[in-house]
Amino acid sequence: MPASVKISSSRLLSLDILRGITIAGMILVNNPGSWTGIYAPLRHAEWNGLTPTDLVFPFFMFIMGISTYFSLRKFQFKMSGHLMWKIVRRTLLIYLIGLGIEWFGNFCYGLAGSDPALPLWDRICVSANSFAHLRLVGVMPRLAICYFLGSLIAVTVKHKLIPWLVGVILVAYGIILFVGHGYEFSHENIIYAFDSAILGDAHMYGGLTVDGINMVFDPEGLLSTLPCVAHVLIGLMCGEAIMKTKDNNRRSSAMLLVGVVLTFSGLLLSYGLPLNKNIWSPTYVLTTCGLAASLLGLLIWIIDIKGHSAWCRFFESFGINPLFLYVLGEVLCILFGSVGIAGTTIKEWLFSGVLLPIVSDEYVASCLYAMLFVIINWSIGYILYRKKIYIKI
Repeated sequence: MPASVKISSSRLLSLDILRGITIAGMILVNNPGSWTGIYAPLRHAEWNGLTPTDLVFPFFMFIMGISTYFSLRKFQFKMSGHLMWKIVRRTLLIYLIGLGIEWFGNFCYGLAGSDPALPLWDRICVSANSFAHLRLVGVMPRLAICYFLGSLIAVTVKHKLIPWLVGVILVAYGIILFVGHGYEFSHENIIYAFDSAILGDAHMYGGLTVDGINMVFDPEGLLSTLPCVAHVLIGLMCGEAIMKTKDNNRRSSAMLLVGVVLTFSGLLLSYGLPLNKNIWSPTYVLTTCGLAASLLGLLIWIIDIKGHSAWCRFFESFGINPLFLYVLGEVLCILFGSVGIAGTTIKEWLFSGVLLPIVSDEYVASCLYAMLFVIINWSIGYILYRKKIYIKI
């Protein structure tokens, strides 16, 4: 990570809280104690459909669009060599961190599962050489690509044209899905075919299961990143609406209005274009952006207008260091799942050895483990929060 800096007092608290809720949610749903004991709201929809878990990643994409507007506004949205280097540098850093997490996971799990009879150095070398099946896409790579394209569009395209560009992207992608069997979970799906041709199956997510059928299908693949760019651009436009006025009542009203329009547009169109996170369908973009804007409008009203902020300090710790704490959560998840303790892993020891005997219910114990994992990450974030340190990525 780059050097940390002192956090500015001018940050919009409600946006930090929404960001914090999202990051805490991402860590929560990614780390159950048992993958067979998960409450329905904490599961992704298997294919078509929408659950609360399906909101966390798109909410963060939406927030990234708003933050991108705030960041580029300092440069008056004018391209320069310095700005281009800033965009490219941050893009590469986010992408490489994503690849690093994937490699670290392969290494740790590979080392933990290797033959103990082999010499340690041989086990390390074999586990480290996982590049032949390293996943090249994922959450962080998708954030990197969308940040890069969204930033370039923000500084090269007139902002009054961006809504039209969003419309073109979503309509074009909707046509691609219809023509290319995009709503089918099969090898005929154009999303799979495109990603497989470019990336190769060995570099894609290999464990997606729908109706009992398991196949290689990457929910964060290349082609399905196209509508994510529209996601970021909608956030960018909302950032512009927020910055056009300093009156929080008007900010709240604008976000609530945008939220209602987008949410109902997405839900109405979903009768012909189902909501689907795995392919990031156009209606999924509209609905999740609408819900994110509505929640932001509500938080502006509760926190910035009414002043009710004591309840949200927990989430603020996540909100001021979002990407750092997300990466920390991924690293700890890998370590807890691979490092041995008392003849098992840290995760199994906590879940099966501590929590499950206490509550005697797999679902409850799994949820408690996820909550405990969030608190462990929060404790580190809280130290940074108290020291007013903001770690930039």
